[in-house]
This record gives sequence, structure tokens and C-alpha cells, in this order.
Amino acid sequence: MAIGDGGGEGLRTGRAHTRIRLLSADREHSCAVLVPSFRRPGDLRRCLQALAHQTRPPEQVIVVRRADDHQTRDTVVATGSELPVTEVLSERTGQVAALNAGLECVRSDVTAITDDDAAPRPEWLAGLMRHFSEPSVAGVGGRDLVVGSVDGPHQLVGHVGWQGRIVGNHHRGTGPPRSVDVLKGANMAFRTEWLRRFGFDERLWGAGAQVHNDLMVSLRIRAAGGRLVYDPAILVDHHPAARPAGDERMDRRFDLVREEVHNETLALMEFLPAGRRVVYVVWAVLRGTRRNPGVGVMLALLPSNRRTILKAFAGSIEGRAWGVQTWLGSRGDRLTDGA
Repeated sequence: MAIGDGGGEGLRTGRAHTRIRLLSADREHSCAVLVPSFRRPGDLRRCLQALAHQTRPPEQVIVVRRADDHQTRDTVVATGSELPVTEVLSERTGQVAALNAGLECVRSDVTAITDDDAAPRPEWLAGLMRHFSEPSVAGVGGRDLVVGSVDGPHQLVGHVGWQGRIVGNHHRGTGPPRSVDVLKGANMAFRTEWLRRFGFDERLWGAGAQVHNDLMVSLRIRAAGGRLVYDPAILVDHHPAARPAGDERMDRRFDLVREEVHNETLALMEFLPAGRRVVYVVWAVLRGTRRNPGVGVMLALLPSNRRTILKAFAGSIEGRAWGVQTWLGSRGDRLTDGA
């Protein structure tokens, strides 16, 4: 429902048509902010309040919710006329479905995305939009200041190594703006035409957040020649909240590790050139990382917590195998279709 227009627009499902305010003469691009939300009314309220105080207001704010999520609906309604909010229903579970439903409703040149548990700083949108004056830039992201994190600053951010190792560090970034391989979902924006070209990948596993949906869309845009910029001066305050679907960020249950590694593997198999795909699979299986261990890391960490490490190792190996299988299956479909 478009809040502040008398309610005449009604509730939108899928293809909403939102009234967009006219741009002032000094704005080259219009911008929509997309916020998927599920039963976190306090977090969403804080997020919307932060969006209402942007120095560069958005033309659209799109909140995506499930039909049975009345808490989110009540929070949007309570926003009143502070924001040009469109409420969109997602008919399927998961963040990917929510993002795609919201994307269908975007009528702006740029689509910015943040989490409902993030609170963008007042200059957030202005900072993102400044970088789109450069035609080669397809996407822009910034730093999410994770509340409670004790991690120090780091220069290397959003990088995919030669062997396929992913370095995030978006919450730790320091230094000048620079080109990166990966942006983070809590603080990123893309030219809408690029985002629509790929959408958010429905092959990703997971019941809730579907980990690495930001990795997948970032790498697909990069592979197609789009430039991604990370600017650590563009800030959101990130208050990591519990995920109702149970996919907790630090939970290393077998099934959650398997889903995460499946999604990572699928994204990298699409992004890496042929020779590096082989290197990645060998490296991931024989070594891996502390979070998703291969044989080498598993053996090194085994004495510290045998049960947890073995579960993470088993989930990692199975996730790698399924990720490669999903990639091979969809690759065969594309070849059959002549793509």
C-alpha cells in the first residue's frame, strides 16, 4: 500500500505501480530502496525511520512481506506519510523470492538494498548515488558497522582470490573507494537495468536468508563486465537480529553449512574461468577455510572441537558436491536452450 496517498493505491502483489515523485533538476537518477522484512517490527521501524531522515530522499521505498506477516504490515502503516512506501507481498518463502517480488515493482533508475535490521546513516543514499555519475559503475556498496563486532579495520574487502577464496570484510573496510568483486546485501545499490538482467537466483538453497544471494548477483554482474565500487564512507549501522527461519549466522549445523556452501560453490562455478574452477574445487576440498573446512583445515582443527568440526566438514563436502551438480544441471539447460 502506498502510504500517505490516502490508501487509494491498495495492496500490491508482484507488479506494483508506485507513484514516483518528480525529480528535482539536480538529480540525474531516481532511486528506490528495497527492504525485505519478516516479523521483525522493531528492526523495520528503526530502518524506516533512518530512511525518512536521508539527506537525499528516495523516490520509492519498497517493503516486501509475507501475507501472514501482520507485524510488518502494521509497522509500514504506522510510518504514515514520512516515506513514499509501497508494500509488496511475496507469495513464496525466502529472501530471494522477496527481493525478486520487490524488484518487479521498482520504477527507478537505481535500486538500493538494505536489511530490515540495518539503519542507514543520513548521508547513505546520497553517498551511493554519487558514484552512479560514472557510467561504468553498475553497483555501489559501503560499510555496515556491525553492532557488537570487535573486528578491526581492513583494507582487503569484497575480493575473490585466484583459488576462489572469498574475502568479505565489508563491515571492516577502510581507505578510499575502490573496485571490488562482491558487495554486501545490507548496504548495496545497483543500476536497475543490471539488476533486472540477472535478478536474484532462484537456484540458491535455504529456507530464509538464502546465504550468498548478494555474492551471486555481484559475481554475475562482474562477469558480464559491470564495475562494482566499495566506498567505506557510505555507512549503515547493522544490528544483526535473529532470523525467524532458524538460519542463524554462526550456527554450523550440517544442513545450514551444506546450504551455505552449495550457494557459494554455485556462484563461483559461474564466475570463475574454466581452469580456476578446477583449482577452486581442489582447494576447497583439500584445504578450505575455518568456516567451511576441507580436509586440511578439518584435520588441523579436529582436536579443538571434534563434533562441531566434523559436522562442518561433512556439510562443506556435501555442499560442494551439490553446488557443482546444480551448476552442471543448469549449464546443460542453458546449452539446450541455445544460451
